[in-house]
Amino acid sequence: MDIKDRIDTELTRSPVVLFMKGTPTFPQCGFSSRAVQILQACGVQDYHTINVLEDQHIREGIKQYSNWPTIPQLYVNGEFVGGSDIMMEMYESGELQQVLGG
Repeated sequence: MDIKDRIDTELTRSPVVLFMKGTPTFPQCGFSSRAVQILQACGVQDYHTINVLEDQHIREGIKQYSNWPTIPQLYVNGEFVGGSDIMMEMYESGELQQVLGG
């Protein structure tokens, strides 16, 4: 299975998928920590995370998959939403809550 297929499979595990450094209980960077906090603030309790530090192929592949150079990366219903800065902007405007609720 190539990396695109692996990522496609990960995106089907849950409506909300976060590619991050570390885990929700032990994030390994400030941006990943902020992404988890934003999801919690939105009331999202059931989401799937992929620790990109455990798999170099996923870590590099997700950047190509989304054409986005940084991690974390949030996907909702298989669609790329953005990284932690975009998540914060969307959260502050109320848009992220709508995306997550829909």
